[in-house]
Amino acid sequence: MVLSNDVRVERQAGVLAITLARPQKKNALTAAMYRQLLDALALASAEASIHAVVLDGEGGDFCAGNDIADFVLLARQAASFEQSDVWRFLTALVAFDKPLVAAVRGRAVGIGSSLLLHCDLVYVADSASFSMPFVDLALVPEAASSLLLPARIGYVRAFALFALGEALDAHTAVGLGLANALLPPEQVRPRALAAAHALAGKPAQALQATKKLLREHARMQAVMAVEGREFSERLMSAEAQATFQAFLARPARGS
Repeated sequence: MVLSNDVRVERQAGVLAITLARPQKKNALTAAMYRQLLDALALASAEASIHAVVLDGEGGDFCAGNDIADFVLLARQAASFEQSDVWRFLTALVAFDKPLVAAVRGRAVGIGSSLLLHCDLVYVADSASFSMPFVDLALVPEAASSLLLPARIGYVRAFALFALGEALDAHTAVGLGLANALLPPEQVRPRALAAAHALAGKPAQALQATKKLLREHARMQAVMAVEGREFSERLMSAEAQATFQAFLARPARGS
């Protein structure tokens, strides 16, 4: 089963495997990809035969974040962030009621890192790295990451990731509790699939109830609403527009 050339979806005996498949752009997410991811989560939530979801990225990187050209388009259209495909996907991600397992190889940038805070299990390659350079793009955190990241790793480390644009290597991420295990790259997806299949064999209602108990949905949604309003203002700012244009004008870098 395939949603598009950029997002692949496969069923595997109670598990839905979703692959970001835009390796030529380091799996940077476009509006179309957000819609396809939203459809995949809706399918997984609605179908009783699906008990867990695995998310990974094709190629050398997990996800390079949002496609900056889409941010430029949003700003030109004077469109509210809360009305965007990104926002709809993030809202669905926060509310998703079944186990979500991530397999991360290479770089996870921006939303590529913040969405991992909503995954229940995260397996990473020893070469993986995590960064959230929102301030470098004249933006602010999203996906309730301004709540979830400090709660996970402490304020000063979270501020360094957000404001200084510092990156975490895979060893540090595991040590801080952002991921479950460090593996050779070729073992990451198989380990994530094995974990998802193990979860799929558990009593489904008890598993979903446990996930619900562990997550503060109302608080996350409230924080996201505040983030969304601020993100919209930053997105429309002259500061952000200048930053986006400078980013787009940079020479392409190799992977």
